[in-house]
Amino acid sequence: MVLKTIVRELKEITDVIGSKSKRRFERKTWSGRTKSYIVPDEELLPYVESIEQGQWVNLPPELLLDIIQRVEESETSWPARAVVTFCASVCRSWREITKEIVLTPEQCGKITFPISLKQPGPRESPIQCFIRRDRTTSTYYLYLGLVPSEAENDKLLLAARKIRKQARTEFVISLVSDNFSRASNTYIGKLRSNLLGTKFTIYDSQPPCETAMQTTSRTNRRIKTKQVSPRVPACNYTVGSISYELNVLRTRGPRRMNCVMHSIPMSSIEEGGTAPTPMFFSQSFDEHVPSLPGSKVKESITDIKSVSLLGSPVVVQRSVEPLILKNKAPRWHEQLQCWCLNFKGRVTVASVKNFQLGAAVEPSHNVPAAEQEKVILQFGKIGKDIFTMDYHYPLSAFQAFAICLSSFDTKPACE
Repeated sequence: MVLKTIVRELKEITDVIGSKSKRRFERKTWSGRTKSYIVPDEELLPYVESIEQGQWVNLPPELLLDIIQRVEESETSWPARAVVTFCASVCRSWREITKEIVLTPEQCGKITFPISLKQPGPRESPIQCFIRRDRTTSTYYLYLGLVPSEAENDKLLLAARKIRKQARTEFVISLVSDNFSRASNTYIGKLRSNLLGTKFTIYDSQPPCETAMQTTSRTNRRIKTKQVSPRVPACNYTVGSISYELNVLRTRGPRRMNCVMHSIPMSSIEEGGTAPTPMFFSQSFDEHVPSLPGSKVKESITDIKSVSLLGSPVVVQRSVEPLILKNKAPRWHEQLQCWCLNFKGRVTVASVKNFQLGAAVEPSHNVPAAEQEKVILQFGKIGKDIFTMDYHYPLSAFQAFAICLSSFDTKPACE
């Protein structure tokens, strides 16, 4: 009953906000026709905020906390999990308490808000997803769940569009499936290949936590952030690279790949280590730097390649060893006459795209034996244009999806 009441009240609040906007428009129109004094909007801010809060503003905090806690515990999977996000959109007080209660995927193993896609996955059981490929539009969809459901109510996490250029291929990754523009606020990163399709670079639309930005271009220019449009991402940050070993002699065997995650330190999988966990999406530059008339605000400067506004500075961590992932070597099955890996039932179709990634650990690293054998990311085919993707800590859904996308590109020098 509580959940139905929340949905009903959300519709009422939307109607109240709509009527409020209409009254504000009529007030501004009337003030232009008369010379009488009209109270400024600034003096009405407390009144407007109380309207936006609605009748929930006077709800006791203890009761509100108990309600959201019960909703969080009862709704564990999509689509029912969407009720938690509805609670966060009721009003400001609900939103703040919901953010305090909802934990990161590493802690609870659940994906709730969009920022969860940039946060590391759980340490114990993996988050299981599947990828659907649309060959006609060269689009790839990442869904949450074991396999596609017949009701078509799968939770879309990310979408990517493959774009072929003269010397490379790019996969533009977005939060939605109908907008892949880099000027949109739904753009969160991309994957770029080299000419041979043997090396890929993962770019993030926002800098990782606790990292320093460094450019590799010889000629850089300094662009004031106030001059950058808030709708255009100022730059892309390199957070990882993927390389496939060349197979010039055409020897028989699966692909060999290595991933260097520049934004994840090797210490994250050691005893007591932690991985960077962003808690919110970075705002546009114009929101960070106020531009009030007459204000003397120091303008933050960003080094960007002189090629274009969408240059790609490399993000590196000072004196920090990055996490390196390598694919697990399969074994040759004499009876089946094929290379085999134990996917624990998550992969059912043989394909050259199938792989399992684990950490490349050296004896000098303080990594437990169980962590050394753990499969951090596995990807494989289960049907026509349907693939599974299971990822662990310290990878995020965005990073895991980008790595899997590299397997879809044509690699004539690796087959």
